[in-house]
Amino acid sequence: MSELESAPPSDYRILVPRDWFRVDLTKERWRSQLKTFVDKEFAGSRTSAETSRTIWGALRNTAEHGLSRGALEFFLRTEAPERATVPASLLISWPPVSRGTAPTPDELAGALAERAGPEAEVEVVGLPTGRTVRVRRESTLDYHVQMPGDTGYLHLAFSVPLSGTDGPMGRLLDAIAHSLRWV
Repeated sequence: MSELESAPPSDYRILVPRDWFRVDLTKERWRSQLKTFVDKEFAGSRTSAETSRTIWGALRNTAEHGLSRGALEFFLRTEAPERATVPASLLISWPPVSRGTAPTPDELAGALAERAGPEAEVEVVGLPTGRTVRVRRESTLDYHVQMPGDTGYLHLAFSVPLSGTDGPMGRLLDAIAHSLRWV
């Protein structure tokens, strides 16, 4: 029996550094968790209340948009000491698809390459969890991880607006993606 014919996993595990704040989007309290992150990050800083509200709104909108596409978890990490920018983030989603209708990794990579344009690097890579489509841009890195049981793809969407996906932060994001395991 091939991996894709096996039963779908019941869960996943992923290693994210301890200094990344986790928001569980499957619980009703996700807004208060997100607000706690913003309040904690701006406590005692010289950042204006308007900047704090702007970042809160951007993060809330990202979470709500993600929820409409099957988001499960949202991890956040401040990249700049002055904390006046949207933090680095990881949004984990499982977009709903009917079993057996998801494209192959090669088909998905082709479709994503067409949509992403020439500035994106799109490739099919091997992770310990299986074949994965990786889309790298200057400040975003997406992994579309094919799930066992032909149930679609788990989507890891990283955003690193300050440091970008090149260099140490890019290597950290790759390491996080490589830590993914099915349970």
